[in-house]
Amino acid sequence: MEVPVEYAKNGDVHIAYRALGQGPFELVIVHGYVTHMGVLWEDPDYRHFCERLASFCRVIRFDKRGMGLSDRVPTGTLEQRMEDVTAVLDAVGSTSSVVMGNSEGGPMAMLFAAAHPERTRALILSGSEVRERKDEDWPWGDATDEEMEEYLARLPERWGRTDLLSVMTPSRSGDEELRGVYLRLESEAASPGAALAYQRIAHDIDARDIVGTIRVPTLVVHTVEDGLVHVENGRFLGREIPGARYVELPGADHVAWGEHRDLILDEIQEFLVGTREPTEPDRVLATVLFTDIVGSTARASQIGDRQWRQRLEMHQQRVRRQLQRFRGREINTTGDGFLAAFDGPARAIRCAKTIMGAEREGGLDIRAGIHTGECEVMGEDLAGVGVHIGARVAALAGAGEVFVSRTVRDLISGSGIELESRGLFPLKGVEGDWEIFAVR
Repeated sequence: MEVPVEYAKNGDVHIAYRALGQGPFELVIVHGYVTHMGVLWEDPDYRHFCERLASFCRVIRFDKRGMGLSDRVPTGTLEQRMEDVTAVLDAVGSTSSVVMGNSEGGPMAMLFAAAHPERTRALILSGSEVRERKDEDWPWGDATDEEMEEYLARLPERWGRTDLLSVMTPSRSGDEELRGVYLRLESEAASPGAALAYQRIAHDIDARDIVGTIRVPTLVVHTVEDGLVHVENGRFLGREIPGARYVELPGADHVAWGEHRDLILDEIQEFLVGTREPTEPDRVLATVLFTDIVGSTARASQIGDRQWRQRLEMHQQRVRRQLQRFRGREINTTGDGFLAAFDGPARAIRCAKTIMGAEREGGLDIRAGIHTGECEVMGEDLAGVGVHIGARVAALAGAGEVFVSRTVRDLISGSGIELESRGLFPLKGVEGDWEIFAVR
């Protein structure tokens, strides 16, 4: 769940912020472009990124003045926004924090690190720009003056309709549900007037004179095909910031929580605490979910192979959307069945029930089985007795039923999920009888 919003005060302006985690030091994220903490949290990859950061530090997120949950006042200068960051850090009691700047937030993070080295434990720049204005002096900017004026003239009529998802994370551009989140992010973060003022200020930013004065440990990360901020911005920062570590990654995703989020998180963790994420174990406790379509063979015979393939493709797309929503990981797909893994059984149950409801409206009956147990890790695949038990539990369920093992029952106490016992069953290949429960 999202943590409660709190407010720091800079003069008469209230800056909304949220703190996540209980690590030994703070990491404050300075986002680029538009910000709305509530809407952005609906992106599961962004949520994963922040939650993993929070496993080794205390993550502070905030909405810029004039945007999101903060006071809707004029956008303000870089200096005023730097004071906003100081106010937030004062509010959480931080005397020395890591400052992470993304995109347009990079120059402000650099300014803070250069001006307040005594309060900056380290600096992280991801997809950070150096200068937005493009000219002969800086050919790697975002737009010339003429191009910017043309863009700003069209901005009000296009506000809330920009395909931010394809621009920020092209690797996920096929996710229509997530596209809706990013459309709302733009429209709910700020008004068109505020966006115009923000863009004009951002276009004038030039951080080239700042970088040489930075005297804190710095990590710079950039993708080579970043479509928003040219990679030469990252390379410049890696060269010009004294002692900076520069990491260049393939792909075109602009945000740090894109396709390389875990690689970037590994770099950040090693940079800040000296260790990477532990090597994947050979065995792991996991919740496995099996689903399949009841009566699929008969249904295929009724409507024909071509139409059935189309229905099956739509079914697979819907299941994958729900797996992403409930933070499940698809292990494999065979025909009309799915095997997915979760780190908790309650989410697996809710995911299964949601899939069933959606597919029932489409005329398909789904059954599901869930078990939590030790599984063997084989690359991206899972195997072993835990997976075998999950498959056997699913085979006992009927249309519209979610069956779970006793282990699952014992782990969901307090979740509000109601179960009823269906009795003891032998599971082929497993010793003894197993008590099986149905989700009401």
